[in-house]
Amino acid sequence: MRRKLGVGNLIFDICNIVVLGIIALVTVLPFIHVIVSSFTPPGELMKSDFIIIPKSISLDAYKYIFSTNVVARGLAVSILVTLVGTVFNMIMTVLMAYPLAHKGLLARKAIMLMVTFTLMFNGGMVPSYIIIQKLHLLNNYWALILPGAISAFSLIIFKNYFQELPAELEESAKLDGANDLLILFRIILPVSKPLIATFLVMFGVGYWNSWFNAVLYLNDAKMWPIQVVLRQVISATSNIGDMMETNIVIPPKTVQMCTITIATLPILCVYPFLQKYFTQGILLGSVKG
Repeated sequence: MRRKLGVGNLIFDICNIVVLGIIALVTVLPFIHVIVSSFTPPGELMKSDFIIIPKSISLDAYKYIFSTNVVARGLAVSILVTLVGTVFNMIMTVLMAYPLAHKGLLARKAIMLMVTFTLMFNGGMVPSYIIIQKLHLLNNYWALILPGAISAFSLIIFKNYFQELPAELEESAKLDGANDLLILFRIILPVSKPLIATFLVMFGVGYWNSWFNAVLYLNDAKMWPIQVVLRQVISATSNIGDMMETNIVIPPKTVQMCTITIATLPILCVYPFLQKYFTQGILLGSVKG
């Protein structure tokens, strides 16, 4: 039976809906503006600072963007680094978190102390650069993946989650003759799908949006991911044609909006499908162990 709301509760709910609606609208409007502006004719875009509904639609900016392989190459690099980095991060995190979840592991506390230490302190940019240089990883895509192969935060979440799983799962599997790797991949990981989905998105978004490491470690512009290309396009003004390696002239603002749309839409399309796992996945591993 439906509970009747009092006048006060009704007013409170209406105010909540209005306030949250305004906040949501303010959040979404910039995305709409950028996407719509990328399809707006350059002449119309130059006359207005904020467009939601264009008078006409033009694909000139997209034709200009893809008239060379600069943006397409950046997208390919970002997709490659994101896919390889995300899978590598997940494998390394799981393989380290699972043994640490067992209290009988030798030097377990010492290892966890070193892991948590990195949450508060790090060597800084110069030592990191020197290490990458000494490992001969400059102008190598592994320089974008290896330094962040294991995140202390994600490792702790995974370790706590594995630690809270019923011990009977492993015991019954060992009685059937399963080894540790078989238990991990056939029993533990299948029941960890919400947590894995959550961190797959987090790792993927992190790699897709990363640009500083690419600027730091990749000197060859042809190796730049899409976010670095976007940074160069946004910072370019009169030399936008040189950046895109073409003689065609398109207003910089139009090119910027188009490039932002291209760089943002792929991750926005993936995110909603796994968003439902976020809260559940984080809470599953947030129990102190």
